[in-house]
Formats: sequence, C-alpha cells, structure tokens
Amino acid sequence: MPAKQAPRPAPVRIVCGLGNPDAEYARTRHNAGFATIDELAARHGVRYWKSEAGAQVASIATTGADGERREVLLAKPMSYMNTSGGPLSKLARAHHVRPEEILVVHDEVDLAAGEVKLKLGGGLNAHNGLRSIADKLGSRDFARVQFGIGRPPGRMAVADYVLRELKGGFLEDFELTVQRAADLVEQTL
Repeated sequence: MPAKQAPRPAPVRIVCGLGNPDAEYARTRHNAGFATIDELAARHGVRYWKSEAGAQVASIATTGADGERREVLLAKPMSYMNTSGGPLSKLARAHHVRPEEILVVHDEVDLAAGEVKLKLGGGLNAHNGLRSIADKLGSRDFARVQFGIGRPPGRMAVADYVLRELKGGFLEDFELTVQRAADLVEQTL
C-alpha cells in the first residue's frame, strides 16, 4: 500500500506586504511588509508597477515546489495599514484568488527583532492590518510571514515604536531582516 502524502498548502498567488503609503513611513518598522515586497521586486527585476484595486501591483514569474511555472502578484495596499483589507480583498476577487492562496508580510511585535516566521492561518495577535484583512476576506486562512520587530523599550507606546524613523544600526538591522523575510517568502512560492 503506498504511503499517504500530507496535504500541501495551496500555491501562493498574491504576496501582500503591509505598510503605510506616505514617504514619512518608508523607514519605519511598520513598513516591514512594503520593504519586503520592494526587495522581492528588486530580486525579480520588476520594472513596472500598476495601480489596481487600491494597491500598487507587480507581477513576477516563479517556479513552485511542484515544478510548475506561475505568475505571482506582489501587492502594496495604498490605504493605511488599518484598512489594508479593502484593497487586498478587491485584488483577490479581481484575480479569483482564495484566502489560502494569499501570503501577507507584516511587522510583529511579539517576535524578537530580526526573526522571521511563517504562520499558516490562525490568530491575528491584535494586529489591525491583519484584522482588516481577515474581516474583508471573511477568513483567517491566509498565510503570514511575521517580520519580528520586538517590543518597544520601557514604557514607549507601540504606535510610537512602530512609526519611529529607523537610523544607523537600527536601520541596518532592519534591512538585514528584510533580506531574511524575502528569503522566507521565496521559499514558500
């Protein structure tokens, strides 16, 4: 009798990075998702972004674990983090993509700075961007790459911590984590 194979997760068709669209947020922890999407775009030679469904979207070609070549959309919702579910759900509907075919890259305070982790479905860890996505998709069954930023020091408010501009060694460490997050995304495609 042949061995039973474990079920495989659905192939990823959209990789969505979370962030805020204004230039003042570009070098902040909260834009970890956007930074990872930009790194993936650079690695795949993306030269053209289009505005679609309230997001900046680019297409890359990839070969999955099954050996099949397919198109994957990179997306950066141009709404603010807390309303990113609207653009992502519109994009998913337009391309007939199910929640389990979506991978979201987001900042995660409950993961040590510099760590990256793949999570399939589950809780939202009080992350307003994830909450918006789950609400608009009507499902929590999307994958996530959690980009560890750690907890704020002392009594600093989380909002101040995630929106503070990164400089010097903090920016260098952040950029190294962007590389690791992009590596992890590529391993899931």
